[in-house]
Amino acid sequence: MFRRSITALSLIALSAAPLAAQMKDHDMKGHDPDNKVVGGKLPTGWMGRADKGGKVEETKFAAMGKGWHVTTGPAAIYWSGAQKAAGPFTASATFQQTKAPSHPEAYGMIFQGNNLSADNVSYAYFLVRGDGKFMVNHRAGGDVHKIVEWTDNAAIKKQDAKGVATNTLTVDASRPDSVRLKVNGVQVHALDVAHFGNVAGNVGLRVNHNLDVHVSDFVVTPRK
Repeated sequence: MFRRSITALSLIALSAAPLAAQMKDHDMKGHDPDNKVVGGKLPTGWMGRADKGGKVEETKFAAMGKGWHVTTGPAAIYWSGAQKAAGPFTASATFQQTKAPSHPEAYGMIFQGNNLSADNVSYAYFLVRGDGKFMVNHRAGGDVHKIVEWTDNAAIKKQDAKGVATNTLTVDASRPDSVRLKVNGVQVHALDVAHFGNVAGNVGLRVNHNLDVHVSDFVVTPRK
């Protein structure tokens, strides 16, 4: 769709990683099967998609207070037409992990999302986890391309003894040179816009498997 897409970035920068390797990397399904979650109807205007092998009905995404509470099951993404970017934008959301998972699991934001309900799904995602690391990947259909491997950064708040951690993630795609990725206001990485050009697409949320996370202050602001 985009001649210079983020897929090109990932293929140039790093070799493609198959979906099986990604699943092993972030959720170790063989040792930690998906929890059985009684899901419910998604809030009005919201859609969801679980990773291959799961069903979004096996997750719970519900409006709570001024935000949303997510309980997984399988890893899943969630998006709404109200948070779709038609051009340069800045997006942010605050995530509170409320319980300790059995091993570090990730949550965060997706962006440049296209065909999210189709087989040729495509989106980039920026995640953090309770051990203080972040990563950036791109999904294209059944393939996952690694852009940034799991990397420590002091800006990320680690989970405490109760498993609680709160982090605000920002995707700043408002400038012409790069997409700046921030955690708690601190830039942790920048993606070169020259490799993928158009940043338009769905902006949404991703929560990996067997997590309990509250999301608040999710805002997408177009560049004026």
